[in-house]
Amino acid sequence: MRPPTSGGLFARLKVDWYLVLIVAMVAVASLLPARGQAADVFGWVARISIGLVFFLHGARLPREAVIRGLIHWRLHLTVLAATFLLFPVLTLGLAALPAWITPPSLAAGIVFLGCLPSTIQSSIGFTAIARGNVAAAVAAASASNLLGVALTPLLVALTLHAQGAVSVASIQAIVLQLLVPFLAGQFLRRWIGGWVAANARALSWLDRGSILLVVYTAFSGAVVEGVWSRLGAFDIARLVALCCVLLAVVLTATWLTARTLGFEKADEIAIVFCGSKKSLASGVPMAAVLFPAGAAGLALLPLMVFHQIQLMACAVIAQAYANRTDTEGEVR
Repeated sequence: MRPPTSGGLFARLKVDWYLVLIVAMVAVASLLPARGQAADVFGWVARISIGLVFFLHGARLPREAVIRGLIHWRLHLTVLAATFLLFPVLTLGLAALPAWITPPSLAAGIVFLGCLPSTIQSSIGFTAIARGNVAAAVAAASASNLLGVALTPLLVALTLHAQGAVSVASIQAIVLQLLVPFLAGQFLRRWIGGWVAANARALSWLDRGSILLVVYTAFSGAVVEGVWSRLGAFDIARLVALCCVLLAVVLTATWLTARTLGFEKADEIAIVFCGSKKSLASGVPMAAVLFPAGAAGLALLPLMVFHQIQLMACAVIAQAYANRTDTEGEVR
């Protein structure tokens, strides 16, 4: 996904068309869900696609950037604390609110959202637009995704297993379907990294197509289980409000923390953008592995809503940073 440009207000608030395609998959699954033998076939293809997605993630992630960025250890610890500590605590709090505030059927998905790693492309893109420390953003976002392959399943297990939302078998499956392909991609990066970079455009279509397939398969299972009989327009409206509140709290917390700890402006920008986002690219296949077929679709709804809100809000914030007159700590 390309980050928003620094153009006019309309350009900065435009809809993410890839997310529109994801929503279209939800609509298709709602009208024509895969059932019976077709569901089994789609399920196997989706599993293979998930492994491919994480293999490509591993082959793309620049370990060198993470190593170079270790000199900014305070910045990276701040980002990781926001991503894997603050977010899970906040989403657990939201999930524990009364049913008239947080729809019970969406509570597991909200907690799952809080356990995910940060985005890579949009975090770096917004940092660049805002004239922030791009090198630190590359390192922080990459480290978040590297650690997220192991930390997200662990956090989900700790927060949701007691509620029965995630089975022990699901946690074990994460090793074979996510961790092993990811590590294989990292191991082979020195030999295939150049080829992957040279064919990035074609592989991005393959990557995105795989995620669309996983979304369709996950929501087909949810529709067969009667997801739309449990959710109404008021539930979606409450979810949007909760995601807006969550994002506002995290943005404020990362900004205040960066100021309190005395980071330069460029580092503050990297912290705000890397510490406030959640990855749709990682979240979709993880949900398909961690949750049963009937629950995966519901688990993805909060992430889909939060993802679009974070893009629109951060586009405005990035432009505000870019329009500042000072050049304190500006790093390119």
